[in-house]
Amino acid sequence: MGIVVNKLDIHRLLHDLGRVHYIYTQDHKLLSEGDGDIMEIFANSQRSTLVTNNALYLNVDSFDYLELKQSPQQETYFDLIQEQMCLRLIPLTTPLQERRNRQFNVTVIEAMMDQVLAARWDAEIDDDPSDSF
Repeated sequence: MGIVVNKLDIHRLLHDLGRVHYIYTQDHKLLSEGDGDIMEIFANSQRSTLVTNNALYLNVDSFDYLELKQSPQQETYFDLIQEQMCLRLIPLTTPLQERRNRQFNVTVIEAMMDQVLAARWDAEIDDDPSDSF
């Protein structure tokens, strides 16, 4: 489907990924494979790409280019290439699902904060000596 070499474009393409199946190979030999969540995508020559504990921290500077491919089922996946190494990312969720999950998480956090603030205000009112009869 195409090759992307611009690091900003690679970052943008990977930004909406959430849960993925990853396959890490060297010279077409399997090194590791599993499912994980993309926790962070960044560009920093001083940091590494990390895949551990079902979490992926992707440094776009760790790769020479990204190759967009399509499975026989017409599903897009991403090959991050550096010399003879390949980190294949197969999305398990869609960008729309990820946006909904993020919005849901924000809504839940906002509701929890409202409850905490309301409880704090109630406690302050209960502790206010000017309210005593």
